[in-house]
Amino acid sequence: MPKHPLQQCARRPGSLKRALFTECRRRGLASNTARSYFHWVRRFVRYHGMRHPEEMGVEQIGHFLSHLATERKVAASTQNQALNALLFLYKKVYGEDVEAVESFVRAKRHRYLPVVLSSSEVGRLFMHIDGQIGLAVRLMYGSGLRVSEAVTLRVKDVDFEYGLVHVVHSKSVKARKTMLPRRLFGPMQRQIEHVRATHGRDLEAGRGAVPLPHAFARKSPRAARSFNWQYVFPSAVISDVDGTRYHMSQSTAQKAVKSAARAAGITKRVTCHSLRHSFATHLLENGYDIRTVQELLGHSDVRTTMIYTHVLAKGHHVRSPLDGEGL
Repeated sequence: MPKHPLQQCARRPGSLKRALFTECRRRGLASNTARSYFHWVRRFVRYHGMRHPEEMGVEQIGHFLSHLATERKVAASTQNQALNALLFLYKKVYGEDVEAVESFVRAKRHRYLPVVLSSSEVGRLFMHIDGQIGLAVRLMYGSGLRVSEAVTLRVKDVDFEYGLVHVVHSKSVKARKTMLPRRLFGPMQRQIEHVRATHGRDLEAGRGAVPLPHAFARKSPRAARSFNWQYVFPSAVISDVDGTRYHMSQSTAQKAVKSAARAAGITKRVTCHSLRHSFATHLLENGYDIRTVQELLGHSDVRTTMIYTHVLAKGHHVRSPLDGEGL
């Protein structure tokens, strides 16, 4: 029986990454997911002395997962990421019906509550971050966006008439809509006009293209130079490799948020995702129902959203005995 074409491709030197990314794109997985899968496949190969995955199987997968739990001390969620990556490789890329992987040491599952900022802490954070990065960060909090969703936002995705943000390139394949804060109407309009001016200069210089989704790029290649497809938060420079203007990097936003948190004297471990956590928690505090918050966040399962009900700290208004009278 002939091999799956991707299986044949993945057997050639240096082509495993290409085969994995191709299959991820074919199934509509996010680029971050593809990169994460390849990260774990590469670690799996290195752990087993650079043996090709096709020469290994369930036993080697189990050994690697046990290594992660017992020696690397990874969290259960991290171990599950590795397992999902390897199952995807064998089932989808190689077309092998691997048996259920059971014989491995499971990492201990710890329950962590997300870091949430108070409204005053959010305000203090914003005092120390401005410009294009500051606007992107405010959108993460005001619209509940992931950092990857904020930096890849395109001009066409911002709807001022209805006050909405259309989230297309999300962690899940399913697109969603969330609110565009009215307070950001003016700053967002000015940012888009800045993008228009930058795009005009790029076109005059014979540039002006942005990356497009793979299938759409083949169908409508001219859209790459269309204003509507430009990034709302573009990179400050054009790539020397292909002459394309990419979006602001996620690491740029993350570093800016951490720096602003330090400057604001916030001692919590603050990341861009903390703003999304804060968005959800503050909506629940203000009386919005869990299903509404679920839709705005784009969670496929309401149980994922339920974690924010635990963040609301049932004991928050309970008086400590140390604060009692007579002490």
